[in-house]
Amino acid sequence: MDRDQTAIEGAKDYARLVAQWAPKPNVPLLISRAFLVGGSICFAGQFVFDYFRQRQPTEVEAIALTLATMISAGVLLTALGVYDHLGELGGMGAAVPITGFANSMAAAAIDFRREGMVLGMAAKMFVIAGPVIVYGIVAGILTGLVATLLRLAAG
Repeated sequence: MDRDQTAIEGAKDYARLVAQWAPKPNVPLLISRAFLVGGSICFAGQFVFDYFRQRQPTEVEAIALTLATMISAGVLLTALGVYDHLGELGGMGAAVPITGFANSMAAAAIDFRREGMVLGMAAKMFVIAGPVIVYGIVAGILTGLVATLLRLAAG
């Protein structure tokens, strides 16, 4: 056997050992945790919305205040280090869109603050936000296009 073949066999043996000894995830437990953490965040969001809905003249104003509150809560919990623990506990359940996105942005800003305001914080925040913004714009345009075509087809 030549040297390359021996290296390939060694890598395969190593991969088998890793697969054999790696801990197996407890999928039902992980799903339950994600559901509980994500559900708790959504419950809190619904509670905040209901609170503002009772106090605001229009639903649009209540929605705007709810979004601002949940984003602020996500950033504050990230700054205090609490959101990291939620992520460890609930996995993808902590990635609920509004607070999860706020966590991603705030964490990037915190991690790169030493590199300066523009090239550190702002640049790294928009590395994360850029694809989300582009995807949102493209999805909105495509959705509007499909809706327009459906209206035209319906007459």
